[in-house]
Amino acid sequence: MRERHLFGPGPSNPYPEATRALAEPLLGHLDPEFLRIMDETCEMLRTVWGTSNARTLPLSATGSAGMEAAFVNTVHPGDVVVVAVNGLFGQRMTDVAARCGAEVIAVEHEWGQPVDVDRVLSAHPSPAIIAAVHAETSTGVRSDIAALGAGKGDALLLVDAVTSIAGVELRADDWGIDLGYAGTQKCLGVAPGLAPFTINDRAFERRVEKPRSWYLDLGMLGGYVGEAGLKEGGKAQRTYHHTAPTAMVASLHAGLTRILDEGLDAVWARHQAAGDALQTGLEAMGLELFAAEGHRLPDLTTVKVPEGVDSAAVRRELLERYDLEIGAGAGAYAASVWRIGLMGHNARPDAVLLVLAALADVLGRA
Repeated sequence: MRERHLFGPGPSNPYPEATRALAEPLLGHLDPEFLRIMDETCEMLRTVWGTSNARTLPLSATGSAGMEAAFVNTVHPGDVVVVAVNGLFGQRMTDVAARCGAEVIAVEHEWGQPVDVDRVLSAHPSPAIIAAVHAETSTGVRSDIAALGAGKGDALLLVDAVTSIAGVELRADDWGIDLGYAGTQKCLGVAPGLAPFTINDRAFERRVEKPRSWYLDLGMLGGYVGEAGLKEGGKAQRTYHHTAPTAMVASLHAGLTRILDEGLDAVWARHQAAGDALQTGLEAMGLELFAAEGHRLPDLTTVKVPEGVDSAAVRRELLERYDLEIGAGAGAYAASVWRIGLMGHNARPDAVLLVLAALADVLGRA
């Protein structure tokens, strides 16, 4: 089968270094070499998160498990949780929080619009948690997390950074993010399977003593990743919790090394340049962008399907003729919006040209 060019909201084409790491001989999950790789991976994750949190690690599951871990560890029954909902993943947050026994206050927004910070902060006088999606994968919109952090008061700020990490500016400590989760398969340019996660001391001290999930209990995971301060005789003390996906961690290590060698600011700039070029080209073709102007993500562009065009047929033709996969919309916009991702290795000028040329050809707008 020929190589697929993946430009949807799902997995991006991994960095070559991350792919090669998956093919290396497997290490045992308690092998000293793997423990070294894990420690270095956690340190590099602190850099891309913009945090000094000791408890920053790749959870052994996808980003959805990262969402569950965030809520099950911090939501006590009856806690008021305010959730900013401006897309599918904000909706999912409300579901997960409710299953943890929270009193959920959903602050609904029109899809395609950023979070209204004032409405979210005024939704309840003293919530335990305020939750929001930084880069809403379903709509291609970026919201102002720093403003939420500045006004959160005593609440914990819980953030979904799945589509923003290593793609757009993200500064957890400076912005007041108390805990957050992400995924490996987007701008990190690594295959799906891990959830980069961070939680600060403030949030950890408020955690649920026995969360509803044994596997995602952060209190049991700290020693496993060599948490700072767990030292005895000069060596980190690690408690066995589960068998880590060693190949995936090695792949993430390689992907993060690639990103930091390039420089995080340069990586952000590369994503911005690619997104700007794509969006300019789409508008030049007469297509209308979906996300609100001024709040559009560079790494995930949403575009309205032209009137009278069969969305699924176009996506199928792109796949069959060009081995190029773009994503459908989500929810009520499943058939009326396309989602085009330029993430990680795909945030390059040649990828922009490929998408524009193929789409123009299929739509007859070349």
